[in-house]
Amino acid sequence: MSEGESCPDGNGKVSRVIRIGTRQSQLARIQTDSVAATLKELYSDVHLEIVGMTTTGDKILDTALSKIGEKSLFTKELENALEKNEVDLVVHSLKDLPTTLPPGFTIGAVLKRENPHDAVVLHPKHKGKTLETLPENSVIGTSSLRRAAQLKKRFPHLDFKDIRGNLNTRLKKLDEKDDFAAIILAAAGLRRMGWENRISQILMPEDCMYAVGQGALAVEVRTRDEDILEMVSVLHDTDTVLRCIAERAFLRRLEGGCSVPVAVHTEVKDSQLYLTGAVYSLDGSDSLKETMQTSITATAKSLEGEDKRVQRVGVTARKISGEAQDRAEQLGDDLADLLLSKGAKEILTVARQLNDAR
Repeated sequence: MSEGESCPDGNGKVSRVIRIGTRQSQLARIQTDSVAATLKELYSDVHLEIVGMTTTGDKILDTALSKIGEKSLFTKELENALEKNEVDLVVHSLKDLPTTLPPGFTIGAVLKRENPHDAVVLHPKHKGKTLETLPENSVIGTSSLRRAAQLKKRFPHLDFKDIRGNLNTRLKKLDEKDDFAAIILAAAGLRRMGWENRISQILMPEDCMYAVGQGALAVEVRTRDEDILEMVSVLHDTDTVLRCIAERAFLRRLEGGCSVPVAVHTEVKDSQLYLTGAVYSLDGSDSLKETMQTSITATAKSLEGEDKRVQRVGVTARKISGEAQDRAEQLGDDLADLLLSKGAKEILTVARQLNDAR
């Protein structure tokens, strides 16, 4: 918090000003507004200001994300503002955040996950169809190598082409032109925008597993700001935190990112955390997929006091059992090691080289 940031309210009392950084897109603003509203309910004496910014990823709209080769496309400008004390916290889609954050930053909250699956949005003329029933050689728009790799294998009769832009732009491109029969988008974004009626089909894990962190919002803060960390920590959702720590650990160990097709599926059931992870060649013809599980029941000893370890894959969650977090992280590492022992590195290296050559 920059020194002396405060403002008098109507009663002459001084309330603290907290500035929240966000991308300028409509979806980013909706997501940030929802976090701000929750904080306002919990801390009525805090005055919240929202600061919108444009990121590199928002500016480069004519290139596939996987080709830009920049890990923090949608986060760098926001983190610069955080570093310069221009904002006090930043709201991101967790899937945009690299598994290793720059020094001095941490994810202070991971909110309850929205539906993490991908959704099919059809061109109006194909209403009532599914990917299965679309005509031969129908063109499907997606800028994600992960989606394209899985769906090419599953639906070989379809063609896949890049489509860039924010949600509004992509839907406009779908509806107003005849270039695409359908586009694939995250269900979470469509739901947050209030566009659920556009979802023709939700893709289940057997058709398309999701991206690491998909559907979850993250609040990034400065590591040294103990008071802000404490303030946002109440937003943490335990199951989402443990699932996302496992997913992020898996991706980090594989050294994956936007330029390789890596997909996950997680579930918490009966105190067990299940993680399914997969890697794919660009056309989906070569793949490795495995599932592992771990217990996330904390022993009485680990529930005493706050977790002292600073962060795991960028996440600080002191009020959640450190033992459960360690197990989640270990699960991600172990699953990645299993895939690496079966040849995942080779699949991903070839995928990266082919993508760079495209």
